[in-house]
Amino acid sequence: MIALLQRVSQASVVVDGQTLGSIGTGLMVLVCAERNDTPAEADALLKKLLAYRVFSDEAGKMNRSVADVQGGLLLIPQFTLAADTNSGTRPSFTPAAAPELGRQLFDHFVAQARARHGEQRVGTGRFGADMKVSLTNDGPVTFWLQVKPKAPAADMNATG
Repeated sequence: MIALLQRVSQASVVVDGQTLGSIGTGLMVLVCAERNDTPAEADALLKKLLAYRVFSDEAGKMNRSVADVQGGLLLIPQFTLAADTNSGTRPSFTPAAAPELGRQLFDHFVAQARARHGEQRVGTGRFGADMKVSLTNDGPVTFWLQVKPKAPAADMNATG
C-alpha cells in the first residue's frame, strides 16, 4: 500500500460538480493498493499515517501527528501511484492492484480511518471517478509512505 500525504490548510474533492469531501487543517492523502496487498498492509499503513509526525509543536519542530492535532483526513484513491516508470515514456500500471481489489482495500482503509480517527474528520473521493482535487499544501510538506507485503516465511524443511 502507498500513501502520498500532504499537510494542508484546506483540501476538497469534487466529482460531477458535487463536493464529496473537504477538510480544513489536516492531511490530504492519495492512497494506492498494489498487487498482493491485503487488509494487513492497509491497516499497517493507516497506523503509520495516523502517527506520522508532520505538524509543528510549540518549538516549530514536526513532532505532532494528525491524531495529535485532531486534523482532518481527505483520502483519495489514486492507482497511478503504483506506476512503473522505469522504462519508456508511458507508465505501466502492472504493479497496481486489480480494480476490484483496489476498491476493496480503499474501502477498508476508509472504514478503519473513520473508526480510528472519527467519522466527522474523514472525507473521501470516489474510487474510479474523475475527481477534481484542490488543496493548499502547508509548508509545503509532502511525504511518501509505503508498506509492502511481508515475504512468505521460508520453508524450514526445504533443502537447497
